[in-house]
Amino acid sequence: MDVLSKVRQAIDRRGLLAGGGTVVVGVSGGPDSLCLLHVLNRLREVYRIELHVAHLDHRIRGLESQEDAAFVARLAGEWGLPATVEARDVPQLARESKLAIEEAARQARYSFLAQVALAVGAKRIAVGHNADDQTETIVMHWLRGAGLAGLRGMLPQADLGGMRLEAAWPDRPPLHLRLIRPLLETPRAEIEAYCREHSLKPRFDRSNLDTTYYRNRLRHELIPYLESYNPNIREVVRRSAQVIGADYSLLQAELERVWPVVVSSESGAAIAFDLERWRGLPTSQQRSTLREAVHRLRRSLRNINWIHIENALSALRAKPAGTQVTLPQGLMLSIGYHDFTVADEGYVPQVDWPLLFVESLSVAVPGVTELPDSGWCLEAAIIEQGEFGRAHLDNPNPWQAFLDYESTGLGLVLRQRRSGDRFQPLGLGGHEKSLHTFMIDVKIPRSLRGFVPIVASPRHIVWVAGWRVDERAKITAETERVLHLAFRLVDSEQEGHFVFDFFRKL
Repeated sequence: MDVLSKVRQAIDRRGLLAGGGTVVVGVSGGPDSLCLLHVLNRLREVYRIELHVAHLDHRIRGLESQEDAAFVARLAGEWGLPATVEARDVPQLARESKLAIEEAARQARYSFLAQVALAVGAKRIAVGHNADDQTETIVMHWLRGAGLAGLRGMLPQADLGGMRLEAAWPDRPPLHLRLIRPLLETPRAEIEAYCREHSLKPRFDRSNLDTTYYRNRLRHELIPYLESYNPNIREVVRRSAQVIGADYSLLQAELERVWPVVVSSESGAAIAFDLERWRGLPTSQQRSTLREAVHRLRRSLRNINWIHIENALSALRAKPAGTQVTLPQGLMLSIGYHDFTVADEGYVPQVDWPLLFVESLSVAVPGVTELPDSGWCLEAAIIEQGEFGRAHLDNPNPWQAFLDYESTGLGLVLRQRRSGDRFQPLGLGGHEKSLHTFMIDVKIPRSLRGFVPIVASPRHIVWVAGWRVDERAKITAETERVLHLAFRLVDSEQEGHFVFDFFRKL
């Protein structure tokens, strides 16, 4: 089958040009892109498309790259095609972004093509990756330890918005552009033969011979060596990638099915999983959900290290609540009692609790004490003996406490926990317990323990808010006055002045 027929078959089978319209063609001046432009130009009427040529000078090869740009501009003019030719300083981008030169070039190239497409109203961008490029990509991904997503190789068409171009285009808008690869099933030898047949004279890029570049070493050294074991190794690799791609699609469908089952909450800052349900997944889905969580929170990350996922997997299967596991780019996995969270290191979960984000506050008694940056306040009221019933014995609200006012004394503060804190939890007959151990025993999540409000007198803790009153502050038969403390949302009309309404009903 000749190249034109092979490309038409690929376009029709994949629907690469369905609906026509303008197509931006990335043209470097080499044989692949020159062949692609020539074939698409011959097929313009068949698919009702218009072509716009785009060329980027990466400023890596000095005068040669300038001559490439001039060649592409001249060729587009001779063929009557509109063209956009620009230059970007890729070496500078690599230095500033701390990227390998190849990755910086990739980001610069695709962000440029996307900007051209947006400017000319195109929905598709065509590039000249061929079948041998595909083989090299798959082998390269395998050597780097890629999972199934990487072992699929390049796709015939992909969403450009998911290609992670943050270094080259940090403020890019959401993109709805399709990247298409019509030559992906055509070997390099057939492309070069096509150029000779049609008297196309592509530019020669000397950097393609430089084996200091990783891909060039694969092309010129490793793959020819593998061919000495199997002359058909290129086709074998590509067939394997097609099988893996089909399996990957099935697994992705399964991931989409189980995701809402095991994810209990999700935001741009954190993803929380139901621990028991997650542990019930097969190992494959456990790995895929962890990778997906990292991907959703770090979309600029191209490669997720295998060891990060395996460490997380081992911890989630066997480690206790409170365990944390480091993930890529500042992410941390934190195991709770019933769930686990993937979020930034130091992330504080959003809960319907009053949390204290300052070291300490004086408590207004009676009065209202607002908790900074939390939306909550603490209301305090003193109830005389004759006004107080026995409702405190059936207290249904963990965020209110009834205390012996004479025992609590003056100078109450609202504070965060401190190293060495101890108190006498109500119900233990006056026995002391470290606050650290108590918080573990009652299963307060590790990430929240430092923010639980502690009400303390100058002598001792009187209330671990939300969990336990101190034995020394409890109401007894001798209690003459009761201190009632209650947390409420500052802007909640429903709960407003709950404390005082409560007493009117007693």
